[in-house]
Amino acid sequence: MTFHLHSHNVIGITGWSGSGKTSLIIRLIPEFRDRGLRVATIKHAHHAFDIDTPGKDSYEHRSAGAAEVLIASEKRWAIMHENREIREPSLDELLGRISPVDIVLVEGFKNDNHMKIEVHRPSMGTNLICAANDSIIALASDGIIPDTSLPVLDLNDNSAIADFILNSCALTSRVPGEP
Repeated sequence: MTFHLHSHNVIGITGWSGSGKTSLIIRLIPEFRDRGLRVATIKHAHHAFDIDTPGKDSYEHRSAGAAEVLIASEKRWAIMHENREIREPSLDELLGRISPVDIVLVEGFKNDNHMKIEVHRPSMGTNLICAANDSIIALASDGIIPDTSLPVLDLNDNSAIADFILNSCALTSRVPGEP
């Protein structure tokens, strides 16, 4: 089962709050970069957020009613889009906004239909999400998971998890610096 949304290879990292989803993603990013792959991430927030700072010119542009503000410097650029619609954008819509990359790691969007790895820590005493979500293709855990037919990956073995993701997306590593 391979999912390619908007020509991106997409893999979700899902799990209960506090399970280590973000920690796994921030360990996987350099693992993929070291293999010569370009990585993007999408993080869903369950609450309102603002990455801008009151008093800055970009904030004033948004306050004046700009639908989008692009801020750029020598090191990076960012677009802030004001979502004035009642509904949140879908993962597919957000993927359409991302530049071409080799792989997109998604945190959140656990009910969307893309491949996911569930981060599960038995010590937390939570139920497995995969029991009710057939888009989960593996578990990453720091313990033993009985009664599952899914592959169980060692949560602390970044290389093995990266290998599993690359195989699932039918990707191979490249020499760093190659296009």
